[in-house]
Amino acid sequence: MQLAKTTTRAVSFTLLGTLLLALSACKKPETQSQTQPIVSPGPVVVEPLKQERLELPPLFRDIEKRTFQFFWDTSNERNGLTPDRYPSRPFASIASVGFALTAYPIGIERGWVSRTQAVDRTLTTLKFLRDLPAGPQASGKGSYKGFYYHFLDMQKGERYDSWVELSSVDTGLLMMGVLFAQSYYDRDDAREKEIREIADTLYKRVDWQWLQQNKPLISMGWFPESGFIKHDWMGYNEAMLLYVLALGSPSHPVEPEAWTVWTRTYNDVWGVYQGEEFLAFGPLFGHQYSHVWIDFRGIQDDYMRERGIDYFENSRRAAYAQRAYAIANPMKWKDYGPELWGLTASDGPQQTLQEYRGEQRQFRHYSARGAGLRENFDDGTIAPTAAIASLPFAPEIVIPTTLSMHERYGEYIYSSYGFLDSFNPSFNYDIPLKTGRLVPNQGWVSSDYIGIDQGPILTMISNYRNEFVWNVMKRNAYIRTGLERAGFKGGWLAPVQDAGKGKDGGKDANKAEDAKPAAKPDGPIDPATARALGEAESRAGRTPPKPASKQPD
Repeated sequence: MQLAKTTTRAVSFTLLGTLLLALSACKKPETQSQTQPIVSPGPVVVEPLKQERLELPPLFRDIEKRTFQFFWDTSNERNGLTPDRYPSRPFASIASVGFALTAYPIGIERGWVSRTQAVDRTLTTLKFLRDLPAGPQASGKGSYKGFYYHFLDMQKGERYDSWVELSSVDTGLLMMGVLFAQSYYDRDDAREKEIREIADTLYKRVDWQWLQQNKPLISMGWFPESGFIKHDWMGYNEAMLLYVLALGSPSHPVEPEAWTVWTRTYNDVWGVYQGEEFLAFGPLFGHQYSHVWIDFRGIQDDYMRERGIDYFENSRRAAYAQRAYAIANPMKWKDYGPELWGLTASDGPQQTLQEYRGEQRQFRHYSARGAGLRENFDDGTIAPTAAIASLPFAPEIVIPTTLSMHERYGEYIYSSYGFLDSFNPSFNYDIPLKTGRLVPNQGWVSSDYIGIDQGPILTMISNYRNEFVWNVMKRNAYIRTGLERAGFKGGWLAPVQDAGKGKDGGKDANKAEDAKPAAKPDGPIDPATARALGEAESRAGRTPPKPASKQPD
């Protein structure tokens, strides 16, 4: 497959380094090491948890509104398909559609669109997906076995080109949006009832078992021309959401063994990086996508129960590790520091080798970027989504970073739909660019917005404000079933009679603020306390962040 056709979806890094390189047919960017982890093991000192919840400065409302408008304005009103990127919008992304379906209710709650408008758009989208031609043929079809092609023609909804795969994880991102719509539109209204019914139909169509060519794992996808992609989804990465969906399916469920085998590779990426002990994955999207819809606070599977933390705390540590990496800045990229960090899958200037600070450096166009125990590629390109979508995990470092990016670079990177996808202050080479533009004395700036990067920005700001997406998704029985079959327990998954005194009294099992451990206890501890303790432990040795603005929204 031609490298020129690299798409805007980054596949997870796995233990098999050659896996990603071999997956060019799937058009997901490969990675290779270009940074060295700085391991700082040492004793953990528990410091008191901060009780104060940081207020979001007014800028965040503006970011939300502009990012919402990306989905509302650029989606095709006639069929509901959302472009992979804009303004260069050659094809739709089914993952972007999943984020769009989640964005519309946020717009309702924030007063940016009426419920009637959002219902209209959502019904249009779901009906189009339901009626899209399906089959094993190489062209003229948009789906097969309930899975959708990664990229679709914006008008017809057919497979965009021969290099586009039937994607399991992108179908998963779509289905998260579909189930979110099913749970949100809950009124006794004919059209909202139809939304729920079509959502049910779409989810039940997905034949997860069909992609289990190497049971119990799930393949990354399928091509009509060559068959199943040989590589399966193995931990740890964004495919957590895929396995939860597959386990919760009422029609084609995978067995719980799938989650057990999925987590069996975790120990290879658990370790200490940049002073943080956590389950590592270089690009931050792997720590964010599943958390967009699922509230992992206080719930644990067997693996996290053994570690004494949860996946939420794990993602918090990942954000801090990336910030620490930027502060250390081993490659001496321009402007890296405590308020400029964030590596994920994003646009970049060009696939090229250039001299930087006396040595040859590799730069890329669209690629996964990250810093971690295994997956390391960094060419100086910063993606705002990496930091901003980490807001619920670590607001005390994300808020100052977001304000700083806007203040220092906003003239070049902040526009109609919020932050452009990425920028690179270190890239000032007068060569033909794959995308974007050079700003004199400021470096390279992306010219596009990318749907799968815009989506986490909007949804995670919403989750930080009032847990909106999380709370809606908690009502979805399929998601609950998937989590329970994966072995998750505690927190909001606990039976009602065991979950505390309810909203009017007692402690909320999902809030770390209620637990104030002074030291790590001996023996088993409950999930909420474990998370609170882990949060306190992971703060040890960190650079104190700049105080965030306390201006009301």
